Amino acid sequence: MWNKIIRISSDPSIRSLVFLLAAVMFIFALKRLSSPRTARLGNLLGAAGMLLAVLITLASSQIVTYTWIIVSLIIGSIIGVSLALAVKMTAMPQMVGLLNGFGGLASALVAIWEFWRQPLGRADHAPAALAAIASLIGWVTFTGSIVAFAKLQDLITSRPIQFRLQKPANVLAIVLAVAMVVLLGLAPQNQWILILLIILAGWLGVSLVIPIGGADMPVVISLLNSYSGLAAASAGFLLGNAGLIIAGALVGASGIILTRLMCKAMNRSLLNVLFGGLGAHVAAGESQARTVRRYTIEDAMMAMQDAQEVVVVPGYGLAAAQAQYAVREMADHLEAKGVKVRYAIHPVAGRMPGHMNVLMAEADVPYDHLLDFEEGSREIEHADVVLIVGANDVVNPAAITDPQSPLYGMPVFDVRRAQTVIISKRSLAPGFAGIDNPLFYDDKTMMIFGDAKETFTSLVSALKGE
Repeated sequence: MWNKIIRISSDPSIRSLVFLLAAVMFIFALKRLSSPRTARLGNLLGAAGMLLAVLITLASSQIVTYTWIIVSLIIGSIIGVSLALAVKMTAMPQMVGLLNGFGGLASALVAIWEFWRQPLGRADHAPAALAAIASLIGWVTFTGSIVAFAKLQDLITSRPIQFRLQKPANVLAIVLAVAMVVLLGLAPQNQWILILLIILAGWLGVSLVIPIGGADMPVVISLLNSYSGLAAASAGFLLGNAGLIIAGALVGASGIILTRLMCKAMNRSLLNVLFGGLGAHVAAGESQARTVRRYTIEDAMMAMQDAQEVVVVPGYGLAAAQAQYAVREMADHLEAKGVKVRYAIHPVAGRMPGHMNVLMAEADVPYDHLLDFEEGSREIEHADVVLIVGANDVVNPAAITDPQSPLYGMPVFDVRRAQTVIISKRSLAPGFAGIDNPLFYDDKTMMIFGDAKETFTSLVSALKGE
C-alpha cells in the first residue's frame, strides 16, 4: 500500500496539487485563528495541513529507510505532548518562544547540511546564498528566542540589558552578516564563511534581544515567530520544496502583520521597541512618598453589588495566580443579581499576543463578553466599577498625562472614567515595564492586596453570604 502511495506521489503534478491543498488549509487556518470562537478549528486545520505536507514530502522523496525518521517522530511527539500537558498557561509565552527558536534552528540545520553535503568547490552560487540566508535567520531566531525564554522565565533580568556602543555594534554585525551572505554566494567553495556567519548570527540574536525590556516581549515573540517562518521559506527555496516555501511565507507574513498590530497597540514603532530599551531607567522610591488606600473584600463586594455594570481588566497577574476560574465564578454571581459584567482585553496584556483571550476562554467566559480595546474603552466610560486583576502598564494613566513617562502615547484603558476602580494586586511593585503606576494612589481607587485567586475565592464566598 505504501509503495503504491509512493509511486503516485512521485508524480510532480500530484505533489504540487497536495501542496496546494495544504496551502489552502493553512490560509483557512489563519483566518479561523483570528477569532477566539473559531480558533480551535483553525488550529486543527493548520495541523492537518502540515501533516499532509509532511506525508507527501516523505512519500515523494527517495528515502532508503524510514527507521530514523520514525524514531525521531516518536521522540518529538512524546516531548511535544509532555510539554503541552505539563506547561501551565502562565508559561505559554516561554513555550511559544522556545518553539519559535527550535523552528529557526531546524531550518538552519537543514540549510547547513544541504550546503555541506555538496562536493567541495562544486556548490552553486544561488544554493550557497540561500543556505547562508536560512542559516543567518535561523540562528538569529534560535539564540534570540533562548534569550526571550530566559527573560520570561526570570532566568535573567527582564529589564533591558544595555552596554556602551551596543547599537553601533549591532548595526555593524548586521552589515557583516549581509556581507558574508553575499561572499558565500559569490564564492561557495569558501565554506569557512558559513562557519563565521553561524557564530556571528548566534551572537547577533542574543545582542538584539537583551536590550528589549520585558514589557515588549509580546512584540518580540511575534517578531521571532516571523523570523522562524522566513528561515523556513529560505530553506524551502534551497530544497525546492513548495510546501515549505508556502508554510514559511505564511508564518513570516502573519508574524510581521501581528508585530505591526502590536506596535500600533502601543503607539510605538518597531525600531523603538527593538532599540528603545523601555524600562531601562526607572525612578525608584517614587511610590513610597504617596498614600495608598487599602480596602477589604467586603468593601469590594458592596461596591460591585451596588453597580449596574462591572468591567474586568485582566493582566498577567491573573494568569500567574490562576484566578480566571474564581473571577468567572464571581461574574456569574454578579450577573445572577442583575449586574452586567464584561472583560476589556488590551492587545498587549500578558506576555504574548492573545494571552488574556486564551486565559478567559479557558475559564469558559462567553466570547461575546470579551471586548477588544475600542469596545472596552467605550464600555469603561459608563461603567460603575472597573475591576483590575493583575494588570498594570495597560491601565497606567501616565501614558495619557505624563509626557516624561516612557509609556506616554501608548493607548491604555483610561479607567479613571469609571465611578470606582478596584485593583487586585499582590503589592505595589511596578508592572513588567518597571514603571510606577499613579493609579494606585488615586482617590477613587480601592486597593485590595493579596493573591488574586485567594482574593476572588473569598469574594465569591462573600457574595454567597457564606
